[in-house]
Amino acid sequence: MSTVQYQISDQIAQITIDRPGALNALNTSVLRELLATFRELAPKFPQELRGAILTGGGEKAFVAGADLREIADLPNTGSVRGEGDSCNRTREFAERGHQVFAAIEALPFPVVAAVNGFALGGGLELALACDVIYAAEGAQLGLPEVGLGLIPGFGGTVRLTRLLGVNRARELIFSGLPLAAREAAALGLVQKVFSREKLIEESRRSLLQMATRGPLALAAAKKAILQGAGLSFGAAAAIEIDAFTELFDTHDMREGLAAFLAKRKPQFQGT
Repeated sequence: MSTVQYQISDQIAQITIDRPGALNALNTSVLRELLATFRELAPKFPQELRGAILTGGGEKAFVAGADLREIADLPNTGSVRGEGDSCNRTREFAERGHQVFAAIEALPFPVVAAVNGFALGGGLELALACDVIYAAEGAQLGLPEVGLGLIPGFGGTVRLTRLLGVNRARELIFSGLPLAAREAAALGLVQKVFSREKLIEESRRSLLQMATRGPLALAAAKKAILQGAGLSFGAAAAIEIDAFTELFDTHDMREGLAAFLAKRKPQFQGT
């Protein structure tokens, strides 16, 4: 039975990780299904799809983390640089998570993480790979891996540091303590907090608003932000200039300018 489902309505996909009995924990099967889902959705942009919501099934969790039962079964490697099946299996598990989360960042449309409960460990790392994080009242977010004698393994040390800065990332990762939704919003980790009943509705509302904008421009902006995040100002600015210039060759850019001058709503086609 599939643990990842999606449905598309009004060009917005709602993707649900549906393992509520395991608090939607990420195991190899879920990661494979997520990757297959993202690969299936990507070609639907821009004609069929302009954005996606990612959320968790059930009432308790967005994703409570990586599946600890599967992690417990991973063999000791003996050495980070060791060889053989033990090292390969552990490394492959971490690399699979990185591959899936990079696939989210590579999607040409915005993805909103609708955090409806616990987003811990791999769950927060999953949310961090999305473009926007909205959370429900009562949600908790954190990276508790040090309490297990581990560190985040799906990109948490990288994405959290780039989002909040070195000192904030150190505090959250070193303590392993979760943040309430409002605390996370105050730090800039979460963009908005809604009631649990309104979370999906408001996430959809935000994406529908974004969907009225030029889809190629949104895709270019997403790519420029991602690629430029770790670069010097000059290198990142060069990426922006290239993207800005390329958009001048699109029908959407001409339509946007014409609509503005004519004081009408643009009809973007994604071309």
